[in-house]
Amino acid sequence: MGGPRAAREKRVMATPIASSRAAMQQKGVMAADRGRRILGVCGMHPDHQEALKKNRVVLAQQLLLGELLEHLLEKDIITLEMREHIQAKVGSFGQNVELLNLLPKRGPQAFHAFCAALRETKQSHLEDLLLTTLSDLQHVPPPVWSPRHGLSCDYDSSLSFPVCESCPPPKHLRLSVDTVESSLDGGDGPPCLQVKPCTPEFYQTHYQLAYRLQSQPRGLALVLSNVHFTGEKDLEFRSGGDVDHSTLIALFKLLGYKVHILLDQTAQDMQEKLQDFAQLPAHRVMDSCIVALLSHGVDGGVYGVDGKLLQLQEVFRIFDNANCPSLQNKPKMFFIQACRGDETDRGVDQQDGKHHAPSPGCEESDAGREDLLKMRLPTRSDMICGYACLKGTAAMRNTKRGSWYIEALSQVFSQRACDMHVADMLVKVNALIKEREGYAPGTEFHRCKEMSEYCSTLCRHLYLFPGHPPT
Repeated sequence: MGGPRAAREKRVMATPIASSRAAMQQKGVMAADRGRRILGVCGMHPDHQEALKKNRVVLAQQLLLGELLEHLLEKDIITLEMREHIQAKVGSFGQNVELLNLLPKRGPQAFHAFCAALRETKQSHLEDLLLTTLSDLQHVPPPVWSPRHGLSCDYDSSLSFPVCESCPPPKHLRLSVDTVESSLDGGDGPPCLQVKPCTPEFYQTHYQLAYRLQSQPRGLALVLSNVHFTGEKDLEFRSGGDVDHSTLIALFKLLGYKVHILLDQTAQDMQEKLQDFAQLPAHRVMDSCIVALLSHGVDGGVYGVDGKLLQLQEVFRIFDNANCPSLQNKPKMFFIQACRGDETDRGVDQQDGKHHAPSPGCEESDAGREDLLKMRLPTRSDMICGYACLKGTAAMRNTKRGSWYIEALSQVFSQRACDMHVADMLVKVNALIKEREGYAPGTEFHRCKEMSEYCSTLCRHLYLFPGHPPT
């Protein structure tokens, strides 16, 4: 039984067993290798994931997906089903978030393919953000791309970036970086203001047809500026907001106003402190009043730092003739630097041709009506309110120079208050805002526009007569 035959049989039987074992080992090696390759295909380098994470908010806000998705599809980074799934999401922000959720799972080449797609779709400023973040993570200098690769050779990461005053994305995405939109011209901070004084000759020829503005100070001004937000709406830090309120404080002081300042107020605090301000006894001996509200906002309201809204109609009610008798028949100026919606005005191309004829003026009504025995006032009068933007649209703010509107307002008022009434100055402000244009290639803010407006119940010209009479 244990002879040569048995030995041969053992050897013969051992051969298939050994072969089977070897095959199983080979399969194991192949399976492990396939597992490593699958892991390699599905896994993105941690530094790449971190770069995407650190720039997630900016990417979610600014990515333009149309052509970019086709590039990623061509590079096999996403599938047709993934593209359809992304496009099924509501709104550009939701679609961008869905892509950002997918990218880290699409393999080690996904990051570089994504960067290449950004270049190819003229969104190289976003690629540069990612590469700069990546270089910081890896402690190596970022690559310098030649113009043929899409990154401008004169790109300056120190440029000031404007943002819009609109509402932020959902709570789970913490806002940490401003929406990019480059400054159109030079300057890194507020201008050094100098107000041109009114001449005695101008005063003498204009004061009789204007509101009385002789008190010293001219009136009380309130600058209420919300910059840091803490509420559940996760409203973003208003970078550049400090420039706005500093500019207005300086301007109003130079125009002869005593300025009160309120920073970072909740909606309830805003309402209560506006009421307190409106009831100050000093208004009785002043000739006018200014209120400036600087915050995030929506149509008809501005946000407190707690994310709750204060309705603008409530603000106007606080200062109307019924609730603020000390300011009856006195001009009250309001300036609102806040969004009135979340639509970015993309502008339109001007067509060649003649200007449209002006609209006909409104007819006068009830002229010459017999006076009543006792003089009565409408509940709300003698107010003028300047808005940074039109209803439904976003207001733009430069992170270093402040908002477009406040910058234009301070420029016009400092130069023309000496010889122009407030309504005409606000028309000049409108003209400056109309000419301004965003510069941020590859984003929704590139060549974006803004249009300011004002509404008025003033009954006379409102000249500020700065510096007259001399003090």
